[in-house]
Amino acid sequence: MSKSLVIVESATKAKTIEKYLGKGFEVLASVGHIMDLPKNDIGVELEHRTFEPTLIVSPGKEKVVAQLKRAGAAADEIFLAPDPDREGEAIAAHLAIQLGTSAKERKKIKRVTFNEITKKAVQEAFKHARDVDQNLVDAQQTRRVLDRLVGYQISPLLWDKVRRGLSAGRVQTVAVRLIVEREREIGAFNPVEYWTLDAILHPEKQPSGSFKARFIGIDGEPARVANGQDKEGKDQFISNAIADEASMKAVVAALEKAKWSLVSVQYKEQQRRPFAPFITSQLQRDASSKLGFNVRRTMGVAQRLYEGVEIGSEGLVGLITYMRTDSPRVAPEAIEGAREWIGKQLGAHYLPATPNVYKGKKDAQDAHEAIRPTEVSRTPASIAKYLTEEQLKVYRLIWQRFVASQMTPAVFDVTTAKIAAVSGKTGKSYDFRVSGSVLRFDGFLKVYEVVEEKKDEDDESSNKLPNLDNVKALELEKLEDEQHFTQPPPRYNEGSLVKVLEERGIGRPSTYASIISTIQDREYVTKISGRFYPTEIGMVVCDLLVKNFPYIFDTAYTAKLEEELDDIEEGKEKWTDLMNGFYDHFVEELKDAGVKMEDIKRMEIKTDEKCDLCGSPLLLKWGKFGSFYACSAYNKKDKSSCTFTKENTAGKPDLNTPEAQEAGEQEEYCENCGRVMVLRRGPFGMFMSCPGYNEDPPCKTFRKLSQKQQQKQATPKPTGEDCPLCGKALVLRQGSYGEFVSCSGYPKCKYVKQNLIEGMKCPKCGTGDLAERKARRGNMFWGCTNYPKCDFTTNNKPVAEKCPECGSPYLVEKTLRSGIYLECPNKKKGAEEETAPKKAAKKGAAKVAAKGAEPVDGAVVCGYSKRIGDAPPPPTAETHGPVVEKGGRKELQPA
Repeated sequence: MSKSLVIVESATKAKTIEKYLGKGFEVLASVGHIMDLPKNDIGVELEHRTFEPTLIVSPGKEKVVAQLKRAGAAADEIFLAPDPDREGEAIAAHLAIQLGTSAKERKKIKRVTFNEITKKAVQEAFKHARDVDQNLVDAQQTRRVLDRLVGYQISPLLWDKVRRGLSAGRVQTVAVRLIVEREREIGAFNPVEYWTLDAILHPEKQPSGSFKARFIGIDGEPARVANGQDKEGKDQFISNAIADEASMKAVVAALEKAKWSLVSVQYKEQQRRPFAPFITSQLQRDASSKLGFNVRRTMGVAQRLYEGVEIGSEGLVGLITYMRTDSPRVAPEAIEGAREWIGKQLGAHYLPATPNVYKGKKDAQDAHEAIRPTEVSRTPASIAKYLTEEQLKVYRLIWQRFVASQMTPAVFDVTTAKIAAVSGKTGKSYDFRVSGSVLRFDGFLKVYEVVEEKKDEDDESSNKLPNLDNVKALELEKLEDEQHFTQPPPRYNEGSLVKVLEERGIGRPSTYASIISTIQDREYVTKISGRFYPTEIGMVVCDLLVKNFPYIFDTAYTAKLEEELDDIEEGKEKWTDLMNGFYDHFVEELKDAGVKMEDIKRMEIKTDEKCDLCGSPLLLKWGKFGSFYACSAYNKKDKSSCTFTKENTAGKPDLNTPEAQEAGEQEEYCENCGRVMVLRRGPFGMFMSCPGYNEDPPCKTFRKLSQKQQQKQATPKPTGEDCPLCGKALVLRQGSYGEFVSCSGYPKCKYVKQNLIEGMKCPKCGTGDLAERKARRGNMFWGCTNYPKCDFTTNNKPVAEKCPECGSPYLVEKTLRSGIYLECPNKKKGAEEETAPKKAAKKGAAKVAAKGAEPVDGAVVCGYSKRIGDAPPPPTAETHGPVVEKGGRKELQPA
């Protein structure tokens, strides 16, 4: 029987696929990319402009590659099955490089792709195995090389001119630019005053039929207020509005004794058509508005749903199709399944005569279907017990959107009434209007809830109107006038940022999560109450890059590059042609920037501010943590000169606003499974990791913290207790071996709070207490507080109980797989000592003889043991930290 090797990216996906393929197939995971550009070198050939990348095995992936090579050598066929996109194709190409080192090996390598991980789709994919698509590989490689050139050649400029450690990103910089520009729009915004007028009316002699109508103009001339110009220079107006209070009072006065009448009533039917099934960006936006999920969390949860979830007796099942797509296309069999479910469960009136078909954007890639459930009969309610809360929420959203996309439209009855108030004072007709809608048939709304966009203030469609048939005269109850001011454009949240990136063609939906994470990790933007604020360093870097690289960081050019990458994928353009066109502009701008870029690091700008100490003018300078004011009288050589400095708050987000104070700490979510990341301590400091690190299969997502973030985590936090020695507050600190509580008065007061065993003294010295401690490797032990004078230690927790068999003054609590036991510390010690070195045995015997006392600890053999409880659950990453390999064995790192 032939043996086939299948390679995917993740362990979860491997388990799901292996179940579908059965015997004869071994499925292994590459755990993402196995090859990349070197970190210590640009890794791209520039001298002859071939742009050929130098790829090496990614550090830390050597064991994985060796394992895959061994398995490949023993296999008759090798199927490469990473995700069906550019990134997945590149992974497949790198696997082929490592496994196909000879012509014979290369012959047995094939590529398989599937849009959903179901038995039918997987087995069908293996019937249509193909070669690696070099066009897809070239498209991904081009993006990687572009980003490497920008990052490695611009970042040193920022180090020299601003601060070490800064970096530039080709697409990320454009995203920061959008946020910075929006912030400046808000700062430059001038509000415009306007007034609205509503009339509360009812039909003559029908006071119970009240409704509200909005003033819209006079004698057919619309009322509107000038509101500046748009970006193209066209005049803008606020409709149904009055400019100022004086004008409003004049209108109200004219209506005092007006005659009100119903001019016309229009009835019409209005349909609301269902939405197309989700593409990636729409899923990200809907999850943001409906679930409050950020982009990273949404994509992490969707990834797990795609790769497979344990569904009772079915085992691992892929629940949704591939979640990185910008096409609304759906397979015919999936449409048929949805229509069958709708007809049976909801009825024929919810089922359109023919399937609904949706067209994507003009430049949308049609390689993958829309995001949909793999089996529509697998309803959210039927599998709820197998999913986590967040998995259920995302699955329900995808399932509802897909089913709704094949349903009939919702139908509303819309009534629009025009009203005239003829003034006895002016003789003019003052026009009012009111609209109202009533849902007649829910259609697709029965399944899918639509989140309404924020309505304009003059929208009265939600009004409930009385029956206005045969009504002519109306009576005024009262007039309501209200002052308003236009509002600045809102700051971007994740949903609106994704929307503008998509609209402008910047990046691709699959990259949005990475873009948003990167600009926050680099501290170019910060998120407060869900909204993005640019930081000072973000604004400075953005301004420098846009000014000195106007072509490379132009939004239109960035979008054009995305289109060209699509052309490479489709074989319409050579990747080296794109690179040459890009590099011509890049080299020219890079050369100019090296000479002309402003030196922020050495900046000294005179200001009108005065020194608080000596009255000298203050200089605006740049330091490690941003801009600040410094006294111009300061002289580095003169120790007695003025050293006054103060923070420059201009251009920095105001963290004292109510929304900033309410925001608190922002939770971070695993990009692979969507769970809340947890803080860990490793050999090189604090880091964030997924709590599923030790699960089967594991989720090994982690993220390093910047130096600034590590410092923030290391800041001592008050505990609310006072030091028993000096009375100062106790604080929680981060130490080499984890958290501990000590006095805030350190180093004057060196008190450290210890976890002591109450009512028990050290059995060796009799005076010290027994305290819980943590060893370097993270394991816990108990030792005497008189250390180093007393070296008593034990790996098991001492208990202040006398042994009923041998009389030992204490017992120990021991945890085994079978349960928790109280045991005598002398248990089996005699047997252990028989194997001890002879010198040690003689030394112990000599001590006993010299003392003429009871045998020393270990000479007595006692078998006392008593079960007192069940064993705790096995250790996880959440309780004991991530697993690392040491000398061929696995160990849990301390949390």
